[in-house]
Amino acid sequence: MADTRYRQIYHILKSRIQQGLYATGDFLPSEHELCRSYSITRTTARKALDELLREGFIEKQHGKGSQVVERRQSLGLLTVKGFSEAVGPYVRAVFLERPLAQNWPDELPFAPSAKELEHPCYFFKRLRYVGDEPVMLESNWFSTFGMEDFHQEGFVDDSFFKTLSQKYLIEITGSEQEIRAVHATGEIADLLGIAGGSPILQISIRFATSKPHLHIYGYLYCNTSKYPIGNFYKH
Repeated sequence: MADTRYRQIYHILKSRIQQGLYATGDFLPSEHELCRSYSITRTTARKALDELLREGFIEKQHGKGSQVVERRQSLGLLTVKGFSEAVGPYVRAVFLERPLAQNWPDELPFAPSAKELEHPCYFFKRLRYVGDEPVMLESNWFSTFGMEDFHQEGFVDDSFFKTLSQKYLIEITGSEQEIRAVHATGEIADLLGIAGGSPILQISIRFATSKPHLHIYGYLYCNTSKYPIGNFYKH
């Protein structure tokens, strides 16, 4: 029963974080406050907070409590070094193709499951800039199942992963990646503003999520001449 109760408290707190009721930098109620609010033991409260800590939703601040952190930073997903140092309007992502339901393409970086193929997929393409300089071209595919209204939603803070978390309570839980050095050709070279044949990185990726039978498939093409790619994913 105690195990069931701690999971209930964990899910309540997790949902409130995902929905933005507890924002990044906020402190969660203390163990004592949780015990009083939910009529639970201190051990149950601690187990719920420890689970949030393990999943990267909070950090323990000595003498202060449990502070909500930006989970994308905790996971260390693929980032461009220099993005975090750039400020406000100098970092932006521009949609080349907005999310739209369509048939799955014949070729993807990894093979979708039979369950995923039972439904159409969403596809969108974006170009990421630092200032006026394009640095990353990204294409993404994922099943429409359970998210049939996704194309009607705007992105939260220009973030795909934050949108999944806050609007659908879906978290990124892992990834598989293949990284190759290739030469930019055609549309890719034009979009990245580089000469045809210039060396770039192609990253093929499949993200696992907390939703059963949902993966996110993508290609990233990165001009690393000025902003090197840092892959800090914690498996």
